[in-house]
Amino acid sequence: MIETPMNERTARVARTTKETVVEVSVNLDGTGRADVSTGIGFFDHMLTALAKHARFDLELRCKGDLEVDDHHTTEDCALALGQAVDAALGDRRGIERFGHAYAPLDEALARVVVDLSGRPWPKVNLGLKRERIGEMSCECIDHVFRSLAINLRASLHVDVLEGDNDHHRAEAAFKACAIALRRAVSRSGSSEVPSTKGVL
Repeated sequence: MIETPMNERTARVARTTKETVVEVSVNLDGTGRADVSTGIGFFDHMLTALAKHARFDLELRCKGDLEVDDHHTTEDCALALGQAVDAALGDRRGIERFGHAYAPLDEALARVVVDLSGRPWPKVNLGLKRERIGEMSCECIDHVFRSLAINLRASLHVDVLEGDNDHHRAEAAFKACAIALRRAVSRSGSSEVPSTKGVL
């Protein structure tokens, strides 16, 4: 279920399966306030950083089958978040559309480039070496970016260029993604859809 109030860049998504129950609300014109609870501490930390640096207000709650593993929870949260941001953008009229950012975290450096094109295309190179960071498997971090891009209907290129510490590499990637999204969703001052096709 997706709810989008008129004339506001906000949306609420509720998703229920046999594996997870996820509720997400997002305001693209917020201040970076986050209230996140997924049951996975490191994932909460990353989503909070994403909201903070994108300046989205984000509320996200998930009850997932963590007794199985972290895959369903992380995937479904990213899926629902992507759907919520997509819904909040509406027809994408008057947005910048493109965004890019570099973000360092100590020795780590990440680059993210996004195009809110309506065509999902994730390309993710994190270069993580550990099996897990806290309670989150590193393969799921990669999958979060891919699921987000597909459900946001965006071309998303995430590359971690430097870094020895996997926590730093992952967090730099989330922060760079946040800043790139903040720029891409920002209002351009135009009332047109930013595409020669006339639709995104």
